[in-house]
Amino acid sequence: MQLGVRLRALRRRAGMSREDAAYPLRASESKISRMELGRVGFKERDIADLLTLYGVEDPDERAHLLDFAREANAPSWWHSYGDVLDTWLQTYLDFEQAAELIRTYEIQFVPGLLQTEAYARAVISLGYDPAAPSEIERRAKLRMERQQLLLRPDPPKLWVVLDEAVLRRPIGGVAVLREQIEALLAMTDSPHVRLQVMPFASGGHAAVGGAFSVLRFPYQELADIVYIDHLTGGLYLDKREEVDRYAAAISRLFIEAAPLSETPAILEGMLRQLD
Repeated sequence: MQLGVRLRALRRRAGMSREDAAYPLRASESKISRMELGRVGFKERDIADLLTLYGVEDPDERAHLLDFAREANAPSWWHSYGDVLDTWLQTYLDFEQAAELIRTYEIQFVPGLLQTEAYARAVISLGYDPAAPSEIERRAKLRMERQQLLLRPDPPKLWVVLDEAVLRRPIGGVAVLREQIEALLAMTDSPHVRLQVMPFASGGHAAVGGAFSVLRFPYQELADIVYIDHLTGGLYLDKREEVDRYAAAISRLFIEAAPLSETPAILEGMLRQLD
């Protein structure tokens, strides 16, 4: 998707229509459209031809975009877990990898990117047959590998609002919850993670519809996406008016939740109550 956005920007800069770009490649206008939307694989030769057509002569820029095309064609990091991944989740993991900002509101569980291994295993066990421990372990391992995203040299910014209920629900037992809260407390020191708590005492708030995430990508031409998890899959919203409503809701949550500066004290208080 990011490469497609860049190709579209280069085409427009060159003053060409999709039809203009398609003819020299002996391709259809619909193929150029699919490439620019990130809905088709990229042939390196096609990318090189388009760059020449669009007047991209700088060798460094050409090399960067050709490397980008190779990366886009490579199997995603989660490829080896295809046996335990539903299509809707594969899509989310790709979006998550590409995002520069992830804003999340959670009402039941700690977000997957911040879960400890024991907590993740307990959460996953709630939705799957306990008689299938190997599948639960595979899914837990996948979730732990997914967290490598936050250890990249250029990790996305993660801004999370947790309902107080998340911190009081003993998923996996009290010991597992204590370990999880300690991990969240440690994450408050990360420059890439912002964590707020929505206390019960706040009463009603902007996110009356439940948990959701808003993902933002590095290019302005690539619109934000809203992701809503539900029992049998995931829902993606990309219509401007819908995304704007969710973006406004989470912005209000950042204001209505306890301030960032109070998060460590809140988590420490929760730990004392578990002693």
